[in-house]
Amino acid sequence: MTLSTDLTADLTADRIAAPNCAADKSRELFKLVFVGHVDHGKSTVLGRLLLDAGALPQGAVDRVKTVAAETGQPFEPAHLLDAFEEERRQGITIDSTQLQFRTARRGYVVIDAPGHKEFLKNMISGASEAEAAFLVVDAQRGVEEQTRRHARMLSLLGVNQVGLVVNKMDLAGWDQQVFERIAGELTEFLQAVGLTPAVATPVAALEGDNVSRPSARLAWFRGPTLLEALDGLTKISPDAGPLRLPLQAVYRFDERRILAGRVESGAVRRGEEILISPGGKRTKVAALAAWLDRDLREQAGPGESIGLVAADEFFNRRGEIVSRPDDAPLVTDRFKASLFWMGRRPLQIKRRYKLKLATAEAEAEVAQILRLVDSSTLKPLAADRGEIGADETAEVEIRLQKPLALDLFSRSKATGRFVIVDGFDVAGGGVVTSAEEGLTAESGFFEGALRARCEVFEEFYYDLGEMNVNKAPGPRPLYGVGDPTPLKGRSYEYPEFFDIVVFRDKMVVKIRRGLVAGLTPLDQHAYEGLPMVNGRGFALQVKSTEDWRLARAEWAEMTPEAEPLLAARWLDFTAYRRIPFGRGDLVI
Repeated sequence: MTLSTDLTADLTADRIAAPNCAADKSRELFKLVFVGHVDHGKSTVLGRLLLDAGALPQGAVDRVKTVAAETGQPFEPAHLLDAFEEERRQGITIDSTQLQFRTARRGYVVIDAPGHKEFLKNMISGASEAEAAFLVVDAQRGVEEQTRRHARMLSLLGVNQVGLVVNKMDLAGWDQQVFERIAGELTEFLQAVGLTPAVATPVAALEGDNVSRPSARLAWFRGPTLLEALDGLTKISPDAGPLRLPLQAVYRFDERRILAGRVESGAVRRGEEILISPGGKRTKVAALAAWLDRDLREQAGPGESIGLVAADEFFNRRGEIVSRPDDAPLVTDRFKASLFWMGRRPLQIKRRYKLKLATAEAEAEVAQILRLVDSSTLKPLAADRGEIGADETAEVEIRLQKPLALDLFSRSKATGRFVIVDGFDVAGGGVVTSAEEGLTAESGFFEGALRARCEVFEEFYYDLGEMNVNKAPGPRPLYGVGDPTPLKGRSYEYPEFFDIVVFRDKMVVKIRRGLVAGLTPLDQHAYEGLPMVNGRGFALQVKSTEDWRLARAEWAEMTPEAEPLLAARWLDFTAYRRIPFGRGDLVI
């Protein structure tokens, strides 16, 4: 696939220079996607809409007409969009194209998504960004299989505002009954998947009938033109949602560590307290980074890509999510989801795939298929066969090999939507419908399905008022393999090489050079001559392989009554722990 050196260059230059495409932050911007079965005229509808709205300068239009004449083809508005040479040769849209235009009410970003079955994956990437969608249907051919699949996927992607465009009314003899039959059939299907169409509009896009101006040939239709229908859609501001800032990268610049990402919803402000999940790290926003002092800001809102400077230095990585502590995402390694599949081979339960959610990635498997349906007919299928075929949708339970921060899709679209990669192909995707905090809600360690809950790196102090040892408030850290650990704190200091024995979870965590090196089941761990601590950071008095065998056996049979005796025999409180004085959460 190669870019056309003539048409693409002209269109790109002209789009940037177009007066009504200029940025104007004082006016509302609305994202739309147009989808439809191949050859139903979707690109023609969109090309005519942009042409009539004045989104493309006359020079670009004249150039397309010239190219069409030179190749012996009639001019069609669709050619304004299909900038790929391969697309014009085959007559189908391959990739998602984004264009901008404005009406008197607001600006639009319009996504032209492919309709051909082979390019369905590109359609999903476009539709996932949209606030509303228009389904284009050929009046002569009616609702087809791919139209219904598009409708089903729009519902799974959470595009709640959907309009219907019945195109090519000229080929149907401008017949009102044809329009009403198609609109009724598609409305019924949409309602079955949880969507109610906002509007239905008949058009003949090739000549522009009812696209931007009413048509005498459609005099029986009393509703809005397509352009008026766009302006009638409701803009839902993401400002009202929770703060969600998935991290894309972490950079060190000068003496600062800059956490880079895009604000998906809510707003982040300098000086406010934030939580970084799934690690549970709390800190404050010291600054919003900028190249020049004049660009420094106090806050950033939805859609803005920013660099955040935290007041405290933690080990941060791509995929973590910044939120407010009192409105945090879930942290879990299992959830239920509505999923659609379009891979070359069926999805099989218990098989490992790569799951991508926001900027995070994790190995995942479908543990159980709860319900299976055909996406075009909505007919139930046998869910006990152990696989999901192409073009099928399902309710499933997904298990992750490491915990992720995520949301229910009803709570946050950006952090409640995911895709599944099979090999190198995006083969499916879905939305999170329910989830519960798992073991990962507690501080500790994980490696794949292995978990170890412990408090080794949490702070304790002696409360002078209560005369009791308490845990200090603060983050509940969670560490994966390769993560650095804070070897020294206010109430602890550990060597660079040691093992953490978590008896209650029957697990040993290996710390090497201050990094988490791995987790081993207790009965498989061999004594390596390194220091050992229990899950609270107390030294284990183990000096040999025989000591390790005895300690492991005695703790395995421990009763609550015997615990003090075992602690006195095997634990040393003072080796790596100290208890500072405090009162409340004030530690001296």
